[in-house]
Amino acid sequence: MGSDLSRGKTLDDAPGIVGVTKDELGPLPDDLLERPEAAKANPARWFERPSHPLEIEVGPGKGGFLVEAARARPGHNFLAIEQDPDVYFYTADRVRRHREAGVMSNVRVLRGDAVAYFKWRLEDSCVYAVHLYYSDPWPKRKHHKNRVLQGGFLADCWRVLRDGGELRLATDHDELWAFYEQQFRTWCHGVPVGFQAAPFTLADLPRMPAAPEDGLIVSNFENKFKERGAIPRGAILRKNGAAR
Repeated sequence: MGSDLSRGKTLDDAPGIVGVTKDELGPLPDDLLERPEAAKANPARWFERPSHPLEIEVGPGKGGFLVEAARARPGHNFLAIEQDPDVYFYTADRVRRHREAGVMSNVRVLRGDAVAYFKWRLEDSCVYAVHLYYSDPWPKRKHHKNRVLQGGFLADCWRVLRDGGELRLATDHDELWAFYEQQFRTWCHGVPVGFQAAPFTLADLPRMPAAPEDGLIVSNFENKFKERGAIPRGAILRKNGAAR
């Protein structure tokens, strides 16, 4: 796909009413470090039915999981966060076409850094589920710090999830899965600094009904690498609200 930016769009353009605009997001205050709660809000206000449970997907790719999940759960709201501008416009336009066909009015797409959004923008206990599927493995050791599932992100997921809420993960990259397992030992079987008990309980990720027989979710990444012999693995980290 060619760049939408090269065809005259800007990052402020919202495809229809799918993309979250800068006005909706609002500015960060200059004294954010002194008042870290100042910019935190519940994104439910961006949806037609703000009382519905909110699910957030980090890095939707071409929107395979997002589309299937939103159609399967019309009583939930879905916010997808994508940093790459081309992928953002592709996903938002795909959702727009479904919306024009009379379905999927429960999806919005935000262009930005999901890790920063969780840290600075999301208020406590407002999210039903977080989805992180086939995230960039950043295989070189010097780039491991760029992986999404770091301690700070896990702490923010615990904070923004409601009690019993879930962080759902999937990858077919062996080294990234080993990195995830290290995090499970700390966050599901241990007690990180600042907590009184394990923040999450660990469970297996079930296969989506629409997924292929040997897959876990509906994902272009999963389909692509499964043909090369990659094995998808998944997990659920369920919030223990009494951990802090």
